[in-house]
Amino acid sequence: MKPHRTKSQAPATPAKTSGAQGEQLSFLPPPPFSPIWPTKGTLADRALGFFMDGLSLNHPEFEGRTQSWRLGAVVFYLRTLGWPIETVEIPAPTAENPHRIIARYHLAPQYTAQALAQLGAA
Repeated sequence: MKPHRTKSQAPATPAKTSGAQGEQLSFLPPPPFSPIWPTKGTLADRALGFFMDGLSLNHPEFEGRTQSWRLGAVVFYLRTLGWPIETVEIPAPTAENPHRIIARYHLAPQYTAQALAQLGAA
């Protein structure tokens, strides 16, 4: 005999759904790409320059180029300005933490091209 389940209890196994897990479909078009440029000479400006040059960076590489360990904060700020910086999690095991994962950030080339086109049209 199966145990009784109340309405407020979740099923024992998750339901299978079609589509990507955690992704919501939208019938609205995405907003137009119109980012704000960071202030010249700031860490955000330097990071955006690296990304627009086609580089992908993790924290140690960013620190080596800028003497700043604040890449996560800089990426967060660039995203608030409308830059769709992408994150790829990569394994980076150490002896102390064999399951360590770090982030590598980059800007897709189509956004660099769009940004440069908008800059040229301005």
